[in-house]
Amino acid sequence: MTIHAIQSEAGRRLEVATLGSPSTEAVIFHHGTPGSYKSGLGLHLYAQTQGAFVISFSRAGYGESDRNKSRAVIENVKDVQIILDHFGIEKFVSIGQSGGGPYCLADTTLSQNRGAVNVAGVGAYGVDELNFFEGMGEGGRDEYRAAIAGEESLENWMKERSAGAANITGPHIIEVLGGSLGAADKIALDFETAEYMAAGARHALFSGYYGWMDDDLALVKPWEFDLSAISKPVELWTGGDDLVVPSSHGEWLHRKIAHSKMFFVPGEGHMSLAKNKREEIISHALAYLN
Repeated sequence: MTIHAIQSEAGRRLEVATLGSPSTEAVIFHHGTPGSYKSGLGLHLYAQTQGAFVISFSRAGYGESDRNKSRAVIENVKDVQIILDHFGIEKFVSIGQSGGGPYCLADTTLSQNRGAVNVAGVGAYGVDELNFFEGMGEGGRDEYRAAIAGEESLENWMKERSAGAANITGPHIIEVLGGSLGAADKIALDFETAEYMAAGARHALFSGYYGWMDDDLALVKPWEFDLSAISKPVELWTGGDDLVVPSSHGEWLHRKIAHSKMFFVPGEGHMSLAKNKREEIISHALAYLN
């Protein structure tokens, strides 16, 4: 893995990681919320083992990427375009996980994009035909309700939840998340996975919680692109035992995105889906580059 510091269109620093041999074709990975280039439950790492040139970057405000206050989901494509131009990428496929799902869908507005694979991605808030909170665990409900109440409310929530993030450990991850997960995710959250997640969280939040806060605010306001206008191939992967982002979110996205393919996996949760279906997810993503 090679780390790069790239300047955005607005002069912000972007923290970018590349894996694999450089190519004009790439997989762009969008981490969850919170997260950084280190996060992803191994999806981007596995893609490298399959011969892909993988680009993973810390969204604005996370890790060493400078903040982009009040950003909308669609604005992230400007950073993606800068990254594509920097590495000479002529075509790419996007993978987005959890809170990164909307960002991978936004990538379909770029000419170089050949498809998007959304893994347990969150749906939009305040829209018809989606009860945003139905089936969601208590922790997620509290977080999003704080975001809906506004920036001050969410920042108070962040101050309390992110205290000590610089020193978070795997056992702490298990303690914090354990009560909010379904059966499949409790099995998936073993010591190794928890340590991996803790390392990602430490890096994501070492300079503060603003990336996390800005993500939450962006996800509950209009994303500013039209899902129904997406013409690129889209895959939506969701688990039937997901209490973090319930499967109803993926089902709603499937109804809104014409020609999208739905992969509903009974019994899988938010983390177990990415771990147990990793080979299939990456195989499908790479197929769009061919």
